[in-house]
Amino acid sequence: MQIVIITGMSGAGKSSALNIFEDLGYYSIDNIPPPLISNFVELTEQSRRSFDKLAVGADIRGGIFFDELEEAVNQLRKDGTDVFILFLDASDEVLVRRFKELRRPHPMGEEADLLTGIRKERERVQGIKEQANLIIDTSGRTLGALKETIDAHFLPEGGDIPFIISIITFGFKHGMLLDGDLIFDVRFLPNPYYTEALREKSGLDPEVKEFVFNFNETDVVLDKLTDLCEYLIPLYKREGKRGLTIGVGCTGGKHRSVAIGEALGERLTRLGERTVLYHRDRKHWNE
Repeated sequence: MQIVIITGMSGAGKSSALNIFEDLGYYSIDNIPPPLISNFVELTEQSRRSFDKLAVGADIRGGIFFDELEEAVNQLRKDGTDVFILFLDASDEVLVRRFKELRRPHPMGEEADLLTGIRKERERVQGIKEQANLIIDTSGRTLGALKETIDAHFLPEGGDIPFIISIITFGFKHGMLLDGDLIFDVRFLPNPYYTEALREKSGLDPEVKEFVFNFNETDVVLDKLTDLCEYLIPLYKREGKRGLTIGVGCTGGKHRSVAIGEALGERLTRLGERTVLYHRDRKHWNE
């Protein structure tokens, strides 16, 4: 089993790093007492659902147990376990600013005395820092930059985590899509609902698609949406996002949004993106 111990200064980004490792396929645990790590490894090896990659967050929130981290690491290595220590750090100035922005007290100092708490913590973590295999200073790094650094060290050679684009069609009358990164409203297009022969059909049917794309503005809009997505997707990837959710809405979520969503998905797939399509309000189509 490979174990990555994620430790370092409070406010340096350990929670974000732990999430990144989880996306890389590591079983992630935050702030387990160090003496229990060996017990956990032994338990998982005996389990039918064993795994070979574990990421453990450990910091001074563990109180007196944190002082046993070095001893726990040494014991794991003595037992033949592959242990990698990742230490996250940041400048005092940056840490003070982050705590003030979050309005959180430092674990080792009162809220009004952040700097003293940070300095006390530096002294306490110095020993484990000296054992670290990798130290990352997050002072000037975005989350995307932190992800790229971690990926570069821990992603298998030639491996990659797919960027998934989810296109979700919906009807505004059934409620706004709450988890969309980009929301496109296509209610300005002529509505097939008012054509009796098309009312019971959906945007999946050729007749409805033909109706929707029989208007010049539909092709123009689809071209512009595709261009916008093609421009934005690399920017989302650069910032460390694992995926993008695009909402396409019309009144009922049955005709126009479905036709446009399907067409946009086909366009993005041809551009080499991994795309999944979901029609949120399909259950209402027969109402």
